[in-house]
Amino acid sequence: APMLSHINVGTGVDCTIRELAQTIAKVVGYQGRVVFDAAKPDGTPRKLLDVTRLHQLGWYHEISLEAGLAGTYQWFLENQQRFRG
Repeated sequence: APMLSHINVGTGVDCTIRELAQTIAKVVGYQGRVVFDAAKPDGTPRKLLDVTRLHQLGWYHEISLEAGLAGTYQWFLENQQRFRG
């Protein structure tokens, strides 16, 4: 039967945008400050994908968000020349 909808791929673990920004900064070695403008609170304060359908298909994450970001960043560092003109 054809799939009639999307499937979210993620850990199923709640993460605030602040936590995500701090994790990315840590992974890439950013030493500066990450500043949020509380005067402009519009936008998504947190991100959580519904991974119910993914779990129903028998797939569960095996690495954390931080480990996945670190691996992706390392891959980028090792391969970035392939994508430059």
